[in-house]
Amino acid sequence: MQIQFLGTGAGMPSKERNTSALAVKLLEERGTFWLFDCGEATQHQILHTTLKPRKLEKIFITHLHGDHILGLPGLLSSRSFQGGEELLTIYGPAGLKQWVELTFQLSQTHLNYPIEFVEVMEGIVFEDEDFIVTAKSLQHVIPCFGYRIVQKPLPGTLQIEKARELDVPNGPLLGQLKKGLDITLEDGRIVKSSDVTGPPKKGFIVTILGDTRSCENAILLSENADIVVHESTFNHATETLAANYGHSTNMDAANVAIKAGAKNLLLNHLSARFFPQDIKNMLQEVQAEFENAHIVEDFAEYEWYQDKLSLYIQE
Repeated sequence: MQIQFLGTGAGMPSKERNTSALAVKLLEERGTFWLFDCGEATQHQILHTTLKPRKLEKIFITHLHGDHILGLPGLLSSRSFQGGEELLTIYGPAGLKQWVELTFQLSQTHLNYPIEFVEVMEGIVFEDEDFIVTAKSLQHVIPCFGYRIVQKPLPGTLQIEKARELDVPNGPLLGQLKKGLDITLEDGRIVKSSDVTGPPKKGFIVTILGDTRSCENAILLSENADIVVHESTFNHATETLAANYGHSTNMDAANVAIKAGAKNLLLNHLSARFFPQDIKNMLQEVQAEFENAHIVEDFAEYEWYQDKLSLYIQE
C-alpha cells in the first residue's frame, strides 16, 4: 500500500502546494486506488504521476469547502475519456451529490460510467472481505469527517512442506490454501488451510482526517493506527488562528498521534503563510515530541511494507 499526496496546501493553491487531495494506492491489494478529497486541479496533478483514472474505485470527501472538492467535476468528466467504465463510488457529507449532479446538469456533462453516492454519517461507511472504512465527525466550521481504513487480517504464510506431506499437488489448490480456503483432494480428503498456513497477519490501519480542531474523535479514529494523516494548517505561534478557523497546529497533530498510540504521523494541509524555514521549524517541534513525523509535499509517496513506512522512490 502506498499513499501519494497530490495536494498538500490549505485554502488555495500556491506554486509549491496544490489544494487537498491524496491517493491511497491499493494496486497490490485490489488493483485500484482510492482518492481522499479532490481540490482544484487534482486531475492536473494526476498527470504527473503513474495513477490511471480508470483505476479509481472510490472517492472519500471529508467536507464541502472548495479546496477539497472543486477538482471533482473535472476529474469525473475526464475519467470518461480515459477508459473509466467501472462503477465509481463517492462518499461525502450531505449536499455533495446535489452539487455534483447540478454541476453536470448545467454544464451538460455526460459520463459513460455509473456513480454511486453514499451520504456519510458516523459509523461504518464501507466494508467487504478485505477492508472496513469507518467515519467520525470532526470539529471544523462546517460538517467534516475523518476516515479510518482497516485492512482485515491477511492469511498466514503457506507452509509448503506441510502441504506436500498431505499430498497437495502443485497448482490452484495451493493458491486456495494460501488464501485461507479449505480444499478437497481427489481422494476425498479435506485439507484445512489452518493446518498448512501460519497464523494470520495483521493488516494495516490508516487514518485520514479532514480539517479539524483538536478533538476526541480525531484520537479515536487514530487509535493504534500505523499511519495518521493530520492537517497542520498552523503552527504553535498561530494557535489562536487555528482555533478560530477550525484548524489544527503542528503540535495539535502531534498530541493526537501520541494520545492515540499511532506509529507514524504525516502532516498535511499547510498554510501558504509559512516559508521553508518555518516548515523546517514546525517539523523539528513535532519530532521533539513524536519522532516518527513527516511534513509531506506534493507528489511525495509513502509506502507501507512489512510494518514499516518509507518514502517511496518511483523507479
